[in-house]
Amino acid sequence: MRKNTIRYKLWFLWQFARDDFKGKYVGSVLGSVWALVQPMITILLYYFVFQLGFRSTPVEDMPFILWLVAGLIPWFYISDAVQGATSCLAEYSYLVKKVVFPVEILPLARLISVGIVQIALLIFTVVLFILFGYTPSIYYLQIPLFMIYMLLFTAGIVYLTSAMYAYFKDTIQVVSIIVQIVFWLTPFVWDQKMMPESVSAVLPFNPVYYILNGYRSAFIFGTVYMPGVKMTVYYWAVAVVLCLIGYRFFAKCRKHFADVL
Repeated sequence: MRKNTIRYKLWFLWQFARDDFKGKYVGSVLGSVWALVQPMITILLYYFVFQLGFRSTPVEDMPFILWLVAGLIPWFYISDAVQGATSCLAEYSYLVKKVVFPVEILPLARLISVGIVQIALLIFTVVLFILFGYTPSIYYLQIPLFMIYMLLFTAGIVYLTSAMYAYFKDTIQVVSIIVQIVFWLTPFVWDQKMMPESVSAVLPFNPVYYILNGYRSAFIFGTVYMPGVKMTVYYWAVAVVLCLIGYRFFAKCRKHFADVL
C-alpha cells in the first residue's frame, strides 16, 4: 500500500512538473523552444564578448566555445531553478490555499521542470562536442551524479527562499543579486589560472565550484572528478544539510502560507 502511495506521489510530482513546464510557454508562437533559445543566445553573447572582444585563447587545448558551454550548462540550471522556484508559491497561490494540496511539491516540481531544459542542453552539448570532433566519453556517465547534487543543493535553497518570499516579496530581488554575485565569483566564463593563488585557494569552498568542475571534468578533461575525500564530504554535507534545513524551515512556515499569500 505504501509503495503505491509513493509511486502515486512521484507520478503526481512528474505530471505537475511537466504541466508547469508547458504552462510557462503557453500562448507563445515558439512554445517550449524558448527554453533553449534563451540559453543559446546567452552562450553566443558570452562567446562574442570573451572570444571576439577579449580574444580569449583556447583553455586546456580546448576551443573556447566548448570550454564555455561545458561550464555554463550547469549554471543555467542553478540560476533558473533558484530564481524560478523562489516565487512558485505566489504563482500557485490558489493551490496553496487548498487544505489538501501538498504544498511542499511546488518548489520541487519547479526544479524538475527546469531539469527538463537541463537535459535538452546536455544533449545539445554532446552534439556540439561531436561536431568539433570530440567523441562521447565514458566519463559522461558521472554527469547524473552532479545533477543529483544540483537537485539537493538547489532544493535546500528554494525551500528557504520560496518560504521567505511568501512573507517578504523583496526576497526575489535579493536572490537575483546573490545569483549574479555567485556567477561572477565562480570561474564559469573566466579561467581560474588568471587569479592569484590566494583567491584560487578559496574558490573550491564554493559549493557551485564542485558542479562546475564536475561538468568540465566529464566534457573537457575526460577524467573522474575527485577533489579529495575531505572536500567531497564537505560538498555533499553542505548539499544534504542545506536541503534538510530548507525543508524544515518550509514545513514550519507552511501553516501560514494561505494567510500571507
